[in-house]
Amino acid sequence: MKVKIFTDGAARGNPDGPGGYGAVIQYVDSKGTLHEKELSGGYRKTTNNRMELMAAIAALEALNRPCDVELFSDSSYLVRAFTDKWIDGWIAKGWKRGKEPVKNVDLWQRLLEAKKPHQVRFIWVKGHAGHPENERCDRLATRAADGENLAEDAVLLEPV
Repeated sequence: MKVKIFTDGAARGNPDGPGGYGAVIQYVDSKGTLHEKELSGGYRKTTNNRMELMAAIAALEALNRPCDVELFSDSSYLVRAFTDKWIDGWIAKGWKRGKEPVKNVDLWQRLLEAKKPHQVRFIWVKGHAGHPENERCDRLATRAADGENLAEDAVLLEPV
């Protein structure tokens, strides 16, 4: 099954800093009907990079069967870790970047585990200057972050 995931970290505007994360999962069932599932991480005080990773993790963990996934994110940190093979180097060097430890190792390891059963293509939707996929990511994921559907309660891909 083909699935598109749109994520955004710190998607909820918060005057005190990063606020929440949102993810939207879209798929078309065998009858051609588009389904959308919104996931929200609610308010959590942490860094934007951690929010981006948590949004991707929540979405991948919500898939209850192996899928062909396109994951859209405006986080170059998230996307380049996989597309530029940073993560392979970090693992080979014992989660080090040069002599410095890699940040967010707990989340990187959880993300690797969450993506295992799936074919995942990470797509960077660069910047906020009118890029159509970035606008879509922001709109969908921000709506999800402001919603009530917490990721911990998510179940996706019910039999259709």
